[in-house]
Amino acid sequence: MARTSFFILLLLLSIVCLSGAMKPARPSRRSRARAYVENECNKTRYPSLCIQYLAVSANSTIQTPQQLAQAALSVSLYKALQTRTFMMKVAKELKAMKSKDYQAVKDCLDQICDSVDQLSESVRELHRLERLDVAGGDDVFWHISNVDTWIASAMTDASTCLDEFSGRDMSKLKGYNQGQGFERGSDC
Repeated sequence: MARTSFFILLLLLSIVCLSGAMKPARPSRRSRARAYVENECNKTRYPSLCIQYLAVSANSTIQTPQQLAQAALSVSLYKALQTRTFMMKVAKELKAMKSKDYQAVKDCLDQICDSVDQLSESVRELHRLERLDVAGGDDVFWHISNVDTWIASAMTDASTCLDEFSGRDMSKLKGYNQGQGFERGSDC
């Protein structure tokens, strides 16, 4: 008798679980946000890279272009901070080794530091813009122009940094990347 009751209970639980699983699936806020991010990323120059970095941070709050821009800037700032940390370690090592490559890395580090500052300003400016939208301010285009200018400047700095290494034999830096540098700087 107890065994029959147990099987009936198990059967009822199975039916309840299966009936819950058969309900029409309604997309969650998170999956809608991810779909929004993927759709917008597909319009960019590098869609797979955009999706790789932004879909991870897609949460239920990303539903507008401004929120997506805020997330993109935050990810860019985070990556720039990681790059700055790594380049600081590389510069310190090269300086200690009295390497001729130190100056190129130091110049690049200066450019990265400028990029971090500009991306930080852009993030803050977008936050100001959110408050203006709510308050109904009419300086919206000025703030958007500020963000656009700082992002363009950060991109120029990154490009200038890369130019520091064109045509140079950076085998010591590559060795640093493959050796002890990544053991200590694996967050980059």
